[in-house]
Amino acid sequence: MAFSVAVQPKGNLLFLIFLFFAIQQMRAQEESSIKLFVECSCEKSYIQQEIAFLDHVRDQDLANVQLFIYDIANGSGGRTYKMEFSGKGAFANVTKKIDFESNANMTSDEVRKGLVRTIKTGLLKYLVRSNLGNEIEYDIGKAGLKQLQDIDFEDPWNNWIFEVYGQAELDKESSRNSFEYEVGFESDRVTEKIRIRTDLELNQSTSEFVRNEETFTSERFRYSGDGSVVRSLSDHWSAGIFAGGRHDTFRNLDFRYYVTPAVEYNIFPYREVLRREIVFAYKIGYFHNDYIEPTIFGQSAEGIFNHSLDVQVRFRQPWGNVFSRLRASTFLNDFNKNRTQFFGNVSVRIFKGLAVRFAARMELIRDQINLPGGQASLEDVLLQQKQIATDFEVGFSVGLSYTFGSAYNNIINTRL
Repeated sequence: MAFSVAVQPKGNLLFLIFLFFAIQQMRAQEESSIKLFVECSCEKSYIQQEIAFLDHVRDQDLANVQLFIYDIANGSGGRTYKMEFSGKGAFANVTKKIDFESNANMTSDEVRKGLVRTIKTGLLKYLVRSNLGNEIEYDIGKAGLKQLQDIDFEDPWNNWIFEVYGQAELDKESSRNSFEYEVGFESDRVTEKIRIRTDLELNQSTSEFVRNEETFTSERFRYSGDGSVVRSLSDHWSAGIFAGGRHDTFRNLDFRYYVTPAVEYNIFPYREVLRREIVFAYKIGYFHNDYIEPTIFGQSAEGIFNHSLDVQVRFRQPWGNVFSRLRASTFLNDFNKNRTQFFGNVSVRIFKGLAVRFAARMELIRDQINLPGGQASLEDVLLQQKQIATDFEVGFSVGLSYTFGSAYNNIINTRL
């Protein structure tokens, strides 16, 4: 008995030491497993489905790898996706930046597959440091290498992108029916130094409204052409010229043409535009209006010099997004003819699972010189056949969301 009593504490001690190291090993494995948080304007469920070898979390505080994807239209008619990875905990100070570019010829499925492929590439730095490091197998395909080496990189289109579009819409109910069609053509040439854009559009709509067995008919017709040339002067400055013409029965315009030079300054370098920008744009130019009907000021045609200042602020950060735009314009010959426009939206992550969103717009209108004289008829009001006088337009919205529950559920199930 004496012998057994002496050995028992030693056995317990060995068991406790073994248990301690086992727990420490489990903690180390847990810390080195990847918990990924993704913030993007993309199909998160597809990313979660295709990258199933790690844990996806819905809150960035629970993640040890955060991925923020910022996207913007590019010169090929597609979008450029800039991906920024940052690590925490076991992956502290491990960062990675990588880009993926889509083009106008890619389908949505090709775009999302390209995004996933690029995300997997960006995750390699974290995988080799994780508990999956010994499970990685590398396979570099060499098929088509000879053809790749023989590719002619000359662009036969010289960076031009063209788009032809059209659509038609028919709505019908017992007292109202409408038909509208729109066709257009766009071209865009983008290089590091210059951007050239043109936009041609034709739109026509017909509406009927029945009231007290009386039928009101409205037709609206519009065609327009706009073009611009903008040149980069430095990392912060750019300049350009805008010109175009328009016919619009709704706005009482028989024909309008304009020419407007402009200059723009961005406080931050343009290469940071996906993350942040504070831009000031000043335009000064001339427009000439020929009216369908004499205006409320008795004018059948007039030419006016005007100018405007446009301020745009955008921040896309891990804590949320902020966008606001303020534009003020006035006629040079009459400062009482002016317009002020404001639009802003804010999305802020308050804490785990809670986000709040605000959006507001306001427009003070003092420059409706194109309004036709006389009183608007009932037909004009019901069918919105002509633009109606107004001093302002306002709108505001607020939204609150809170998500809670399982943060580690990686299962994808789209069944009914």
